[in-house]
Amino acid sequence: MDKLRTPDNRFNDLPGFDFPPNYLDVTDPDGGALRVHYLDEGPEDAAPVLVMHGEPSWCYLYRHMIPVLTKAGHRVLAPDLIGFGRSDKLAHRADYTYQRHVDWMLDWLDQTQAHNITLVCQDWGGLIGLRLLAARPDRFARLVVANTALPTGDQPMSPAFESWKEYSQTVPDFDAGRIVSGGTTSKLTDAEIAAYNAPFPDDSYKEGARQFPVLVPSTPDDPAAQANRDAWAVLRGLDIPVLTAFGADDKIMAGVDQVFQKLMPGAAGQDHCILQNAGHFLQEDVGPELGALTNAFIAKTAG
Repeated sequence: MDKLRTPDNRFNDLPGFDFPPNYLDVTDPDGGALRVHYLDEGPEDAAPVLVMHGEPSWCYLYRHMIPVLTKAGHRVLAPDLIGFGRSDKLAHRADYTYQRHVDWMLDWLDQTQAHNITLVCQDWGGLIGLRLLAARPDRFARLVVANTALPTGDQPMSPAFESWKEYSQTVPDFDAGRIVSGGTTSKLTDAEIAAYNAPFPDDSYKEGARQFPVLVPSTPDDPAAQANRDAWAVLRGLDIPVLTAFGADDKIMAGVDQVFQKLMPGAAGQDHCILQNAGHFLQEDVGPELGALTNAFIAKTAG
């Protein structure tokens, strides 16, 4: 596989992001290695909170939440998906598949040896993170679902998603920072927008970001549809606590929280919430609030 690695100096002096990098190698389908970057903050012996980003962001998205979680005594693991952040990028779009993303992150998760995990997932962080949960249910203690889904292609996608998919494939300049800013209610500073663009020195680094929208299962015969159905069969049988926290201004994910509340037994009796003044990238709009909700959820369901 042809791969690219963003130069380290692209990540110097990013606003609000003073976290040291960590790396693990995962196996690519050709038998080579791809480098996954992740943050590892807080007490090493504490139960981890695994926070997973989506498209087209990276773990920078969680900079407002991490201090709230670590202050409460939690360890935080925040990986960058392959193709994003400081993780390696593949040069060819066809090398990115849904299953490969899952396999890469399963490899990474197994290497961390993390257990008793609280999973916090948003956007593609859920499409991949929920597959990790279904594949390794014994490793997870609870789940926070934030503006994400696990589609099987058996239901039509929303018009808002279809519009985003069309935009992502046709816009001449795929500006990750502007896209993230457009999915918030608070909007970002120019320096924060630049931080979201830092992983992509030029268009050759954006093949994964371009490919993600077309990998979402939108028809019943999609290559990933059956794997997601199988994952749902596992998720429906889990009794781990489940909390949904969705942004009120997220048009793409509107109403999806109720799917999790209906289908996952552990969602019963939890303090589900719709967060006001929060868009799709709610970590930017209400990051400290979402962190505090996660802390309260862990405390409520511990033991």
